[in-house]
Amino acid sequence: MTVDSFYHPKVLIVDDEKNIRRALRMVLSGKDYTVSDCASAEEAVRLMQAEPVDVVLLDIKLPGMDGIELLSRIRKDWPMTEVIMISGHGTIQDAVGATRLGAYDFLEKPLDADRVDLAVSNCIEKLSLFRQVKDLRNRIDEQYEMVGGSPAMQQLLDEIRKVAPTSGRVLITGESGTGKELVARAVHRLSKRAEEPFIKVNCAAIPSELIESELFGYEKGAFTGAIGKKKGQFELANNGTLFLDEVGDMSLTAQAKVLRVLQTGELSHVGGERTFKVDVRVIAATNKELKTAVAEGGFRDDLYYRLNVIPIHCVPLRDRLEDIPALVATFVAEFCQENNFKTKEVQPEILQILRRYNWPGNVRELKNVTERMVIMSGDTISEGDVPESVCGDAGAVDPRRFDSMCLKDVRDEVEREYIRSKLAEYGWNITRTAQALGIERTNLHKKIKQLGIRRES
Repeated sequence: MTVDSFYHPKVLIVDDEKNIRRALRMVLSGKDYTVSDCASAEEAVRLMQAEPVDVVLLDIKLPGMDGIELLSRIRKDWPMTEVIMISGHGTIQDAVGATRLGAYDFLEKPLDADRVDLAVSNCIEKLSLFRQVKDLRNRIDEQYEMVGGSPAMQQLLDEIRKVAPTSGRVLITGESGTGKELVARAVHRLSKRAEEPFIKVNCAAIPSELIESELFGYEKGAFTGAIGKKKGQFELANNGTLFLDEVGDMSLTAQAKVLRVLQTGELSHVGGERTFKVDVRVIAATNKELKTAVAEGGFRDDLYYRLNVIPIHCVPLRDRLEDIPALVATFVAEFCQENNFKTKEVQPEILQILRRYNWPGNVRELKNVTERMVIMSGDTISEGDVPESVCGDAGAVDPRRFDSMCLKDVRDEVEREYIRSKLAEYGWNITRTAQALGIERTNLHKKIKQLGIRRES
């Protein structure tokens, strides 16, 4: 049994027979429990209002409020308390009824000591595992916490709070590294499906010939290498949320099948004939202009409108530079803890340097730069620890050269020059350049193609 050595589980015995209460106390003696008892449901309520308990051993037949009534009240007012029902004249109907109301177990008198011990032990184990899962979820939530107090960030958080409790599909747009996955996870965490699975699929990272089997699963023998049956991501996300990241890179064939699932709630495995229902909330994200892709025939218009029920846009870091101090503080604390360092102080002038930079890789690039500074610095992070590419001339531009250009062209030109310089710095090693930029390799390949960057001879 896994029980926190500093915590003594509390067990309450509720039975109007004094001998039964004494016998149960003897069974539980010597265990690491704090045991109390009472003779009525009304007294049990008073005791639990004063101090909640972990497990209640509850007799069905009690004077006044009976055990079934108390069970219903416990399930409503103390959902984290497990209840084991006991009865001297129990029937199968009583046991089934108690179980349906949420009782963990049903024991008949005369009570078997080993059975009582095992039932209580199992309840404590269940509660311990539940607390561990809850603690793990809290740590995951902290990992994906959204940081920032800028007006743009506050507007984004307001939109998430409005959207999350609904069943509406969400399309998240924004440049690579702006935190689209964080938005998707926040929507899921604040939704009615928060206790159900959150499944992420990176459509850009899966080869087009495998995307269908990945999303919808397959039957044995559906294709070469399909040696067994496999569930797809839609099935794994049933009753929860499916996050389709980089949805703009999905093949037209896969798009048609996704559209069918969204329309009917039904899907079938690749190579299978049987259809079955799934209940999934789909959240999609892209750094592409899907309207342009629709016009060019690369994305289905009917799927676009199905996904784009509620649009949420993640602004680039350069448009919320006031969030940099909070982000840096968060990342410094994270990486110091991860590397077992004492928390390092960041000199104020560093924040000024970071706010003058253009951040083409957005928050992901800032996080990578901060990790580098934490690892390479001494007790204090000083100006000399900022990478040359950030504090040097790489991000500096003369605004007069852009007088005849629109804002989008200016951004493309700055991004083109910066990426070209980083590629040259790393000898056109795509993996290392992507890491330095704080973006994924697939996104760097796209940027090179979109911006027309060519390797010089």
